[in-house]
Amino acid sequence: MQATAPDWPYDALVFTPDDVDLSRSPLAGQIDAETYVLGAFNPGMTRLANGNLLLMVRVAEALRTPITGGTIRAIRWDAGRYVLDAWPLALVDTSDPRKFMMRSAGWKVMALTSLSWLLPVELDADGREVVSVHYDRAIAPATSYQCYGVEDARISRVDGRYLMTTCSVSPERHSTTLYTSDDALDWTLEGIVLDHQNKDMLIFEGKPQGRYWAQTRPLGDLYFAYPPDSEWRAGPSINLATSPDVLHWKPYDSPGIRPHAATVATARMGGGAPPVLTDRGWLTLWHGVEPSGVVGVYRTYWTLLDADDPSVTVATSDTPLLEPAPALTEPLKEQMYLDNVVFTTGIADGGEHWVVASGEADLACRITHVPKSAIR
Repeated sequence: MQATAPDWPYDALVFTPDDVDLSRSPLAGQIDAETYVLGAFNPGMTRLANGNLLLMVRVAEALRTPITGGTIRAIRWDAGRYVLDAWPLALVDTSDPRKFMMRSAGWKVMALTSLSWLLPVELDADGREVVSVHYDRAIAPATSYQCYGVEDARISRVDGRYLMTTCSVSPERHSTTLYTSDDALDWTLEGIVLDHQNKDMLIFEGKPQGRYWAQTRPLGDLYFAYPPDSEWRAGPSINLATSPDVLHWKPYDSPGIRPHAATVATARMGGGAPPVLTDRGWLTLWHGVEPSGVVGVYRTYWTLLDADDPSVTVATSDTPLLEPAPALTEPLKEQMYLDNVVFTTGIADGGEHWVVASGEADLACRITHVPKSAIR
């Protein structure tokens, strides 16, 4: 598999599990078990006032020995402390290294093999070098609806204020939560803004029609079929919502970006980087998943949306902008637990190119300089 187009001027891993100091983790000294970094990946990204780039890295911290005494254990936050829960192996399916599924529950019930928290990593202005790692500003579970972790930050700047959406995971719900900040380092948790299993919420970096807009991706186990001759395929799609205040969201009546019936490469899809305004409309990077094995093959695609009505597609491409890059993760092959995944989560203007942040193989943070001429 070819990693990327041959003319990318820069494409590298900038932060990996080996770069995380677990002695400074929010979990350090709180559980009687050794942990390790399963992945440091899927970084939200924004530009700081000093011109540097900030990655909000998802650190998935896992037990070194999760299976012991006929049980598999999971880490859970509980009222200000971290505890271990043990599940009998006979009750679970462990085929996916990221989670284990409960057998005979009557519906899909799972637990995670790691607990995620967010680590602010400051890069230089072009995203090539780490300037500082802000352990003192890490974001960890702080309430019961985050007891299994805080995942996959996406950061937008609107009217001078930073807005960060995250997935908060718990038995209560799998919800989207909002943090706000004046400087992208000190964050305030505003609470839940989208309810159960609404993943990949991306707030537009601007206000079309004077409102906040966002891409959303509701999930479910049931979808209704399009007609047999439709150009669209039923399944998860990228929807839209609007808000007067960034806290209360109404789903938009017109559909957003949908999987196309002509290809299985985007049979499942979801949002990637928060949409940014260009002279041709809103540029949005999103992921398409081709069914393959347990996880599938994740690639990054692009679409341009109308500047005034983001439900209208101006241009799009079914050729991947980014492919998984096995050459980048070769030095980390002993730490890999899956492959064929690039999951784009941030974009920033770099002048003649876009600085694109992605998670590579659910393992590390990848920065790619994509020439603006690649978006045609």
